[in-house]
Amino acid sequence: MTDATSTTEIQIREAMERGGRNRRAIRIWFGVVLVTLFCLVLVGGATRLTGSGLSITEWKPIHGVIPPLSAEEWQEEFALYQRIPQYQQINKGMTVDEFKSIFWWEWAHRLLARSIGVIFALPLFYFWLTGRIERRLRWPLVGLLALGGFQGFIGWWMVSSGLTKLTSVSQYRLATHLVIACLIFSACMWIMRGLSPHSGDAPPTPTSRRWAAGLAFLALFQIYLGALVAGLDAGLAYNTWPLMDGAVVPSDLFIQQPWWINLFENPKTVQYIHRLGAYALLAVALWHMIQSLQAAPQSTHARRSVVLFALIVIQAAIGITTLLLQVPLDAALAHQGGALVVLGFAIAHWRGFYGEYAPETAVVLRN
Repeated sequence: MTDATSTTEIQIREAMERGGRNRRAIRIWFGVVLVTLFCLVLVGGATRLTGSGLSITEWKPIHGVIPPLSAEEWQEEFALYQRIPQYQQINKGMTVDEFKSIFWWEWAHRLLARSIGVIFALPLFYFWLTGRIERRLRWPLVGLLALGGFQGFIGWWMVSSGLTKLTSVSQYRLATHLVIACLIFSACMWIMRGLSPHSGDAPPTPTSRRWAAGLAFLALFQIYLGALVAGLDAGLAYNTWPLMDGAVVPSDLFIQQPWWINLFENPKTVQYIHRLGAYALLAVALWHMIQSLQAAPQSTHARRSVVLFALIVIQAAIGITTLLLQVPLDAALAHQGGALVVLGFAIAHWRGFYGEYAPETAVVLRN
């Protein structure tokens, strides 16, 4: 072995080790981002369930970080809330102390939203400037940062829908807000998974990857349906299972005209479709698991399919419990958190069929 060959091997090994350390650091960063996003969605769910989402009636991206600090400031904030329909029609007579209990939920949600911007942006700039981010990821990460900023605008767009005529936010805007949050969560999971080591096992069947993709999209669609249910308070009615309103297929599902408006504005129809979505997700996950176990029972893909099916079964059980108990806060938040866990694992499972990103290693030889 020549000295030049030995030097080349050392340079390659050092470059690969450096690349591995960089990927590990970025995975840790993304892990923190994902945990923060998870908490943000849960606090958002609690804000919705406690009726707190309209307690802050102005959008102050910078100044809004500081809550009221004196009795006069609390009174000013409360006076703004007293102008909107939710106070006048639902909470009339509320005291300032009672107002504080809903204010803090919304303030915490907005603070977390601002925090996630800092948690994402500052490490991005640092890793970029120090050359730790691979070229293929640079602009996708900038796009994610931009999408996060856009999500802040969507959040205010959602809140503004409940400040003039409605006593709560529009279910359409609530669903949009939640789906964008889930897309950001999914993108972070996809990238983090791509930077993680993979087993290299072949897919159990030629269609396994497509089934995994379908499960991820079904999980996201089910979250969208759940947001419509939440926006319409549809979970507070028809609290029986497996029958709904005493039937397998309840009546009056398309009582409103035009018929398609029932899919978005009829609480009964929306809840029923959410149930059907859960059954579909469970059935597809079961089929995917059986197919994977039959074809390649020892592969990591098959093992992940078992875990994914188990997570969906647990999530279904939590959903049924939440419905039967008439949506208590703890069960409802467990259901919302479970939905994110299922989505995140479904994305990771799908990404597992593509393998790890090929390393970007460049070695310059000098004579």
